[in-house]
This record gives sequence, C-alpha cells and structure tokens, in this order.
Amino acid sequence: MTFSEYQAGAAKTAVYPGRGTGNWIYPALGLAGESGEICEKIKKCIRDDDGKMSEERRSLLAKELGDVLWYVATMCSELNLSMEDVAAGNLKKLAARKDAGTIHGSGDLR
Repeated sequence: MTFSEYQAGAAKTAVYPGRGTGNWIYPALGLAGESGEICEKIKKCIRDDDGKMSEERRSLLAKELGDVLWYVATMCSELNLSMEDVAAGNLKKLAARKDAGTIHGSGDLR
C-alpha cells in the first residue's frame, strides 16, 4: 500500500466536525492524544515489565501507531498535502542533515 492509497482510505472513514474544510485542528488534537497513548504504553512497559516489550504490548502499540498514521493522513488532507510528498520531504531533510553532520542537535533549521 502506498501513502496515497492510505490517505484516500483514511478519508473514507474521517467523520468529524468541519471535515474537508481545512479543519486541521481536529486531527492535530487527535494526533497529540494518540501520541500520548503510545507514550503511556511505553511508560507502563518500563514501570511494569522492566522495559521488556511483550508481544501483547507490541500488538497494542501497533494499533496506536495505526491511529497516529490515520491522524497524520487526515491532517495532511485538511492541509491539502500529499503524504507521499511529506514523507519524501522528510527523508530529503534528514539526509541533508546527515550529510551536513547536523542530524544530532536541536532546531528546525539545522
């Protein structure tokens, strides 16, 4: 499956206020919430299982990662962005940082 196919599929299940009208706020908030759920599961892995990843927890994380991907897709759609272009741009940016020796550090414009 390509990012374009995923983005089109996600659009078919997107039901929220203002969908398709440039309402990027709703998916942005959903993305933050789902990312928090991933962090909670990892925190509990550290707290409860000495940082050892069980198959059950790994499976639950996969579901949460899918939810993150859905919100990324819907946010891209609301912003009239292609997930393909966003992914390609990210790899290009990271390769340039690696080539410049600035992959470590902070700041958006390294």
